[in-house]
Amino acid sequence: MQIEVRQLSKQFGGFQAADNVSFSVQQGQLIGFLGPSGGGKTTILRMLAGLEEPTSGHILFDGQRVNNLPPQERNLGFVFQNYALFRHMNVFDNIAFGLNVQKKKKAEIQARVHELIALTGLTGLEKRLPHQLSGGQRQRVAFARALAPSPGLLLLDEPFAAIDAKVRKELRSWLRETINKLGITTIFVTHDQEEAVEVADEIMIISQGRLEQKGAPIDIYKNPQTPFVAGFIGESSEIPDAHQLRGFEQLASGSKAVIRPEFVEVGNKSELSHPSASQEGVVRNLFFRGTSWQVEVEVGAFKLIAYRSLEKPPLNPGASVHVLIHRVYAFDGIRTTAVENGHKHDPIPVSVV
Repeated sequence: MQIEVRQLSKQFGGFQAADNVSFSVQQGQLIGFLGPSGGGKTTILRMLAGLEEPTSGHILFDGQRVNNLPPQERNLGFVFQNYALFRHMNVFDNIAFGLNVQKKKKAEIQARVHELIALTGLTGLEKRLPHQLSGGQRQRVAFARALAPSPGLLLLDEPFAAIDAKVRKELRSWLRETINKLGITTIFVTHDQEEAVEVADEIMIISQGRLEQKGAPIDIYKNPQTPFVAGFIGESSEIPDAHQLRGFEQLASGSKAVIRPEFVEVGNKSELSHPSASQEGVVRNLFFRGTSWQVEVEVGAFKLIAYRSLEKPPLNPGASVHVLIHRVYAFDGIRTTAVENGHKHDPIPVSVV
């Protein structure tokens, strides 16, 4: 199913939950709605599902406006955050529920349910009740039930929120493989950046009811278009007066900027790739992150985050170091621009004896 949303808005009293949102989703795409809690992600998802009525705007499925269609006539499946399984029904009957509502033939129901049980890895659990299943198994039942009527669109609201971290990671891979195999258009809501990046073909960053940016995860990460996206995606430090940093004097006085840890080198001057473009700093904290150290370093009045390889000599809190900032994302309140360190190509001073 192809989805098109035009100037979609939703108000609850004086609260603007969705503000003039427009986007399109192609057949078979797996899209992640990503953003902070309360930003409008679930409201937009529920309007697509027909569970909320838009204040204004248009929702089109395969070119047909569906604003006035009830959920059962939209050809979609919905997986809720809390599974919403029927506690008195076993796995088989939960999956078969939608097919029974559609009054499908018994043989057709049997075949479809067994197909989905195999697809979702639930073989042997057909007669168990929901309370006899693990969280991951219950979520697979919810997926299978949503897929049973062969919907054109699958909507998932925080599908892994109630599952422990290890199972959540396994289910992400399973979901992506399953959706790719089925070719069904899918939209899921999450506030977990890692989840969105790992699962989605494209991400839509939603904040305060507005669509901030849409694109492939790597494009959004490397080329944030708005100040919010630059600060929201990945770990970062926001600097209120970036022209004070060495290499960024070309920025206007008072320019704000976001600096990501991977843009920062920290250590002895001889360790840095462009020592002439560095400035002095002081290590304030270190945190072990498995594959690297996360270093909190103070540069003048600013605090930055950097990564340091485990292969390099360890640093200590309070140690004086040199800090090289390769790039910042400068913003003027509307646009975000990547700015490179202007001193990285300065000639290296030569001592004359």
